[in-house]
Amino acid sequence: MKKLIYCFALSWLVHTVHAQHQGHANEHMNQTPFAELVKQFERPDRDFWQKPIEVLSLIRPLKNKRIMDLGCGTGYFSFKLVDSGATVIAADIDERFLAYVDSVRDAREISKKMIQTRKVNANDPLLEKKEVDIVLIVNTFHHLEDRVNYFKKVKNGLRSQGFVMVIDYLKKETPMGPPVDMRLSADDVTRDLKLAGFSLFRTDEKTLPYQYIVFAM
Repeated sequence: MKKLIYCFALSWLVHTVHAQHQGHANEHMNQTPFAELVKQFERPDRDFWQKPIEVLSLIRPLKNKRIMDLGCGTGYFSFKLVDSGATVIAADIDERFLAYVDSVRDAREISKKMIQTRKVNANDPLLEKKEVDIVLIVNTFHHLEDRVNYFKKVKNGLRSQGFVMVIDYLKKETPMGPPVDMRLSADDVTRDLKLAGFSLFRTDEKTLPYQYIVFAM
């Protein structure tokens, strides 16, 4: 009985600490002017450390794949996915980012069939059952609060052989990224996804200099 109480208390403590970190991360985002967020997400040197060509090479071929870019921001990866032949749901909780993506899509004369924007909720990715082949989530996992239940819904939206690809910052000081106390480790990500029902995992900490990549099916 004491062991059961201890396990429950530990689980509650972990959830509370993670929720506090998530709130801190979201507060940080909400207090930053939108123009500054766009400048950060689209900074000229991002390709150097985000390595989008190398990242997308890990999940090619992309032609005719249906992908949700969850927490798409300015569409940094969304447009690269489209350029690689995928059809994309650019999803975000912030309507300002969705309007920005729409404006870039229209300026580039990309059809809405190739890239559509979708406003999602803090507790629901709003995926239809078996709607996508891949869910890509870059620099966003640590913003989510009830990640286990959230990714149960993500899993429901994946097609057969579909998978999640999480990219986030290493839990240590790096030249890029949020304060360390806002970050989650690759082990944290794997634990949450395992509790959400994913069973096959691969972690890559070599491709990117400041970030890990977690694949989950």
